[in-house]
Amino acid sequence: MHRSELIALIRFSSIKRIVNIFKLYFSFIKSRIFKSSKVYGLPMALSIEPTTSCNLGCPECPSGLKEFTRKIGNLSMSLNKKIIDELSENLTYINYYFQGEPFINKNFFDFVQYATSKKIFCSTSTNGHFLNDKNCKKTIDSGLKRLIISIDGNSQETYEIYRKKGNYNKVIEGTKNILRWKKKLNSQYPHIIFQFLVVRTNEHLIEEMKILANEIGVDELRFKTAQLYNYEDGNELIPDNENYSRYVKLKNGKYKIKNKFYNHCWRMWSSAVITSKGGVVPCCFDKDARHTLGNLENDSFKKVWFSNYYNNFRKQIFLDRKEIEICRNCSEGSKVWA
Repeated sequence: MHRSELIALIRFSSIKRIVNIFKLYFSFIKSRIFKSSKVYGLPMALSIEPTTSCNLGCPECPSGLKEFTRKIGNLSMSLNKKIIDELSENLTYINYYFQGEPFINKNFFDFVQYATSKKIFCSTSTNGHFLNDKNCKKTIDSGLKRLIISIDGNSQETYEIYRKKGNYNKVIEGTKNILRWKKKLNSQYPHIIFQFLVVRTNEHLIEEMKILANEIGVDELRFKTAQLYNYEDGNELIPDNENYSRYVKLKNGKYKIKNKFYNHCWRMWSSAVITSKGGVVPCCFDKDARHTLGNLENDSFKKVWFSNYYNNFRKQIFLDRKEIEICRNCSEGSKVWA
């Protein structure tokens, strides 16, 4: 985490939120030891989905492929307020992103502004096609602390191989625009991150992307490994450089997840995902919300979070995590603080 982001988190911290984090971690460790599913706190972090809509057609994205089987649409102002009002005293971080392009929801800036008014650190991820003057100013005024801009090439030709229907020049112009508005409004936020999704078709551009990021002046450049749905028999998007791949090739020619796999997951205690229609999902690897554990259109978050249904899901992870489909393709398998 960048220094400016850390400062924002510290400024937004409170005794109650710090105590909540300790309660979560204590209950996680206790549950690991006794193979139970006790939870003593509320999530310290959430991913909230502003919309399922997207202007692009990326090949490994349900939103881009328009292949959702769950309820789709836009997050409402009332649902966002309900979530914040119930959890703000314990909640430290919100990522306003799951699937879809957040800037498509006309109320996106209001979501962030309301959460920021409750001293919650907010971030989002965008494909960068909506960063015009009006939206750049609104982004900064909203109090957004982190803005991730996905860019997977350094020309239209290399960019559109994965970002189908995307316009490379528009992303570059939008990035320069938000940087210009930060300077104009004398704001150190949001922290601007270029995120480069490394696949076989663009892995040769890694060094060139470092130069591009430096020339444009973004605050940070991140290289992200790609989650692929069909990888066991190989996939044309798996990079040759294993340093940038979630998968490793075996002697028999098959592929497997590179990380070690343990029967525990900190995310089941620390965070949750809320879809645009109020579904509560265990983590971001469940892109189609197949494991919806409750719905906030009908119940309070606390009722869902502490329910037997949610606890049984947590307990199953301790027993045999590989039996859960979304866990089998998880790149965070060896991390405690995932």
